[in-house]
Amino acid sequence: MGLFFYYRRIYVYNQFQVPKSGSLLLVSNHNNALIDALLIAINSGRFSYFLTRASVFKKPLINAFLRSLNMLPVYRIRDGWSTISNNNSIFNSCSQLLSKGQTVALFPEGNHNIKRSVRNLSKGFTRIVFETFEKYPKTSLKIVPIGLNFQQADAFADSVSIHFGEPIEKQDYYSNDTNESVVKLKNQVSQAIKQLTTHIPADNYEETLFKLNQLHADFLNPIAVNTCIQSNFQDCDVRKEETNLKVLKSIFKFLLIVMLLPVWAIWRLWIKPKIEEVEFVATFRYALVITLVPLWLLVVALTLMSTFGIGYGLAWMIATMVIALLAVKL
Repeated sequence: MGLFFYYRRIYVYNQFQVPKSGSLLLVSNHNNALIDALLIAINSGRFSYFLTRASVFKKPLINAFLRSLNMLPVYRIRDGWSTISNNNSIFNSCSQLLSKGQTVALFPEGNHNIKRSVRNLSKGFTRIVFETFEKYPKTSLKIVPIGLNFQQADAFADSVSIHFGEPIEKQDYYSNDTNESVVKLKNQVSQAIKQLTTHIPADNYEETLFKLNQLHADFLNPIAVNTCIQSNFQDCDVRKEETNLKVLKSIFKFLLIVMLLPVWAIWRLWIKPKIEEVEFVATFRYALVITLVPLWLLVVALTLMSTFGIGYGLAWMIATMVIALLAVKL
């Protein structure tokens, strides 16, 4: 419900590619912090365990909350050399889960970045794959690549498209030479994700992005955008669908701000200025949407009910919901 009210549109493509049962590793690009994990969890059709960077588990309350959502901490060099050995037990847990036909989801780039590029993949996910085969050789593991595409990841209300790729199976990359298999698997997963999301090469990144924005590119359609880039802007059928309701949408967004003024003020004056990484903007904004907004609506509705009658409280709730839908969905 929170995602429905937060995003203008969520498009899901080829979800049938995700096996309904059996050992599964979901691997995706990573642009938008915890929102990425939430979108995959809701739309993959599988109950997943997520590997998440360990730095977000530092506070006890957040640690307990994330673990209750089956999120497991994975440690990186930037977390300190002494913490790297903690990954041994985490990776072992992943192998055990996969051997039992469960689903593990991770972001093989090893970090998040709002740039529209697929970064070099870390070796952590290949370690999980090959340790699973080594410890549980009978495991029939499939790997499904995912491309997450945001029109403007830090904007509200944004739209997102989720593209599921063809499953990669053991015979596609496995050989007697482990090093060769690791390189082959990394290349296959990297190429698959680059086809499922917009990938702008590092060379001339800013210039390429500027040209795409000038064309009003529809970043929800990565195939068309990548074709445009690869053709050096000779084959560019990438223009996003324009709406004639911008003025009306702006009016409803203004009304929504008025009706949620205290929550909006908390966001703009206190929370947003403290966010150091742009990739976390959507995550914290979404957290407010599913916590403080319902709380504020309830407080106002109860106040109106106790002061003027039930009808006034219900009218407030309904009016706010309708305005929110129009502000987001138009």
